[in-house]
Amino acid sequence: MARIDYAPGGINPPHTHPRATEMIFVLEGELDVGFITTSNVLITKHIVKGEVFAFPRGLVHFQQNNGDVPAAVVAGFNSQLPGTQSIATTLFASSPTVPDSVLTKTFQVG
Repeated sequence: MARIDYAPGGINPPHTHPRATEMIFVLEGELDVGFITTSNVLITKHIVKGEVFAFPRGLVHFQQNNGDVPAAVVAGFNSQLPGTQSIATTLFASSPTVPDSVLTKTFQVG
């Protein structure tokens, strides 16, 4: 289990847990949360104090505090070693770096 605190405008950026499902319980504030299915469908919900949301194992997901006050959650995992892989860090901070040609084609940018 873990406690996560979010400043107003704060985000837990897109990431995955390859070995665990995650469930969060909102202690304070409110969050916009979501995950992307294996069919590339975005599932989102606005959750408030006292509500829960589950992120299936291995799926890319995020949480964002779009409110004007801090928010906090307790997160629980169904594994002692859930692992965390940040999408941005994985793609843009690897060593050696992912070739620009791969990123350009992946994100369809010039």
